[in-house]
Amino acid sequence: MLSGVDIVSSTKFSEEPGRKDYSATSLGRVELENRHINGIKELSSVVPNFYQPDYGSRMTSSIYVRGFGSRIDQPVVGLNIDQMPVMNKNNYDFELFDIDRVQIMRGAQSTLMGRNTAGGAINITTLSPLNFQGKRLTLEYGNENTVRVKASHYAAKSREFGWSASVYYNHNDGFYTNGYSGDKCDGGDNVATRLRFQWLPADRWSIDNTFSAGYVDEGGWGYRFYDAATGILAPVNYNEECYYKRFSLSDGLVVKRFFDNFTISSASGYQYTDDKMHIDNDFLPLDYFVLEQEQREHSFTQEFVIKSSDDKAFKWVAGLFGFYRHMFMEAPVNFREYGVSEIIEKYSGVRFKERDFTIYDNFTIPAWGAAGYAQATYSLGDFDFSAGARLNYEYSSMDYDSRSLVHYTTKSNSIFYAPLLTVFEGETEIDECELLPSFSVVYRHKYGNVYASARKGFKAGGFNTQLFSDILRNRMIAGLAHQAPAGDASATIYEPETNWNYEVGTHLSFFDGNLNVSASLFYIECRDQQLTVFPKGGTGRMMSNAGESHSLGAELAATWRVGRFTIDGSYGYTKAEFDKYESDGENYAGNALPFAPRQTMAVNVACDLPVPRSFANRFVLNVGWNGTGRIYWNEANTLSQSFYGLLSASLLWEKGYFGASLWGKNLLDKEYNTFYFNSINHDFFANGKPLQFGASLHINL
Repeated sequence: MLSGVDIVSSTKFSEEPGRKDYSATSLGRVELENRHINGIKELSSVVPNFYQPDYGSRMTSSIYVRGFGSRIDQPVVGLNIDQMPVMNKNNYDFELFDIDRVQIMRGAQSTLMGRNTAGGAINITTLSPLNFQGKRLTLEYGNENTVRVKASHYAAKSREFGWSASVYYNHNDGFYTNGYSGDKCDGGDNVATRLRFQWLPADRWSIDNTFSAGYVDEGGWGYRFYDAATGILAPVNYNEECYYKRFSLSDGLVVKRFFDNFTISSASGYQYTDDKMHIDNDFLPLDYFVLEQEQREHSFTQEFVIKSSDDKAFKWVAGLFGFYRHMFMEAPVNFREYGVSEIIEKYSGVRFKERDFTIYDNFTIPAWGAAGYAQATYSLGDFDFSAGARLNYEYSSMDYDSRSLVHYTTKSNSIFYAPLLTVFEGETEIDECELLPSFSVVYRHKYGNVYASARKGFKAGGFNTQLFSDILRNRMIAGLAHQAPAGDASATIYEPETNWNYEVGTHLSFFDGNLNVSASLFYIECRDQQLTVFPKGGTGRMMSNAGESHSLGAELAATWRVGRFTIDGSYGYTKAEFDKYESDGENYAGNALPFAPRQTMAVNVACDLPVPRSFANRFVLNVGWNGTGRIYWNEANTLSQSFYGLLSASLLWEKGYFGASLWGKNLLDKEYNTFYFNSINHDFFANGKPLQFGASLHINL
């Protein structure tokens, strides 16, 4: 029954290290658990030129790779869990538990991976019940009343059928105190479960199904007001409760049929997301305005892949992919008394009867897409020549209904108020068709390989739903002045972003695999760049195809195992600059792209300490240091975060079925910023997490 075949292996990429023509970093279960890595954000800077900062909540899962990223809407990196693409970026931030491997691919992967992989892809493989059997329990406690509980059971009744069930719970009181209320603002709870079944029903067949569900209920957004005149960063202080809640579930079914010379696979997925954000959008102790956003989304994906065996001189892979998404969104903006006065009345010359009112924004956004792709590789001596292409088509429409009802007067002493009903409703649509080619050549030798590649990347377009409150406010002001309505739905559309990624690199292995080195040089050209901009005088933000840019840089990663020591190191350098970008009369050509670090650096040393077997089977000390920076916060490059480093460590003891660990992160309690934004002409920063420490107990039966 499938002797020697790994049923969880990639259905698209070669698993042979000497044939890889891309940059990637992989971490296995032991590394993740020894380093106490609980989420993808904690791989920032560990992976060269990869940065996923903490922007204040699990909803804001922005990722930057090689200088490019996105604060809102479409991501620059795709996420796949057990070969299923995660369609909603709101689900990118989750806890890693019972993970067999995390692989982060850098550089455009759009030919084989499709939409929103212009910067790379994150491939996560969960623990397989056919590869591991037993019971796992982890209990953990840390500062700020951090509690983690993980429990799982893996069983295989035979070599042909295995199943697993896992649950996870996390609680944290929070790290930041809101000065207005005196309470912690960023605590919360997170619970998740996973069920997996793997079945080999007949010779050369495999069936793999993974079901997962999760719920998040947390505070967040510990943003601090920055006084540019004095350079003082004030404590967190806002008067409205902020929270984020998310319920999600997904199911993925992968069916494979193995033949002598090729494999056919089918991957079918369903995902449901229901989340709600409530946020004090001015982040001040003033009654400006409050934003709520609730989304309910269903998505379906289907992919068929046929792939030849890797041991042939002529290798190929081809596939068909399709998806359908249907999202309903409610995003009311509640203007409070101070906001009514300062944002609307000041510019309209009228007085409202309502001292607070709501602009109601409702959206229905269905989208679907289809793609066909193929890639062929021909081996000639020590060379592999590859070429591929993907034809990708997507269509999306948006039904919008934005409205408000207020009563106003133009006389300061009047008791009579006239009604003003403002309505903005209609439908708009966008479609896009992209050809996404890729080319590479690999030279194989006894120490590894050298490769060169050119790939086109693609990031989908979409709609600026957060712009509608500004449009309706402007229409309201125009209606009060008896002018033609201002703003139309065309301003809410942004087009796809594309890039070309050119790369040369090498993967090397020495001393019987005890020293492994990867290095690469890259150059990226980006066109129709999607940039987050804040309309002048507005309360929202929008995505605009405002720029053209380029990025060039280098990456180096090495692992050295010598005696009882394992030393991992990585370095990434990126110089990403605007070639063309003008805004509000300012020309930013030549300036650095904001939000992505210029350098990333990491070193981790693991030492298997020599102790008597009567004391421990394993006694491992891990010490790690990550460095990040400089990060520019605006297009003008007038604000930035200088280079900073974070120290972490853990001590693991294992004896028989039992284990315990002590761990700490940001051990020197370094203060640094992870995010900046401007709202209503006010500057705000978000701080990174301070010192964290705790102890864990785990049992493996």
